Amino acid sequence: MSDIGKLLPHAGDSVLLERVVSSSDEEIRVATTLHRWADNPLRRHGRLAAVHLVEFAAQAMALHGALRDQAAGREPRAALLVSVRDLVLGCEHLEGLEGELEIVARALLVDAHSWQYGFTVLHAGREIASGRVAAMASS
Repeated sequence: MSDIGKLLPHAGDSVLLERVVSSSDEEIRVATTLHRWADNPLRRHGRLAAVHLVEFAAQAMALHGALRDQAAGREPRAALLVSVRDLVLGCEHLEGLEGELEIVARALLVDAHSWQYGFTVLHAGREIASGRVAAMASS
């Protein structure tokens, strides 16, 4: 989806998602290969730690919210990530993983001021991360 960057509050290389695989009112599936980019802004000393999958998931959540807002005729709302819970990581680093990552974000609780999502990150059909993220409207 070429409009992802327009729907997220991120700009340029900070946008970590490349395409929407599917989206419904309850869930979004996105895919990306940007974990392999040598210029990924989250890399340190050439490595991309798996903990950064939280940011990939948070962007999937933000994209899902923006698509829902757009479908309802509203402007996408900016939000601040306020918590990460139940984080489980199945690897230490991401840069060596061939192919795409698939991020699935499921809405658990959404209201006008806050969002809670469960997420799963898959690589080659294997779960490499899961957890929950919450955000609050920034305005």
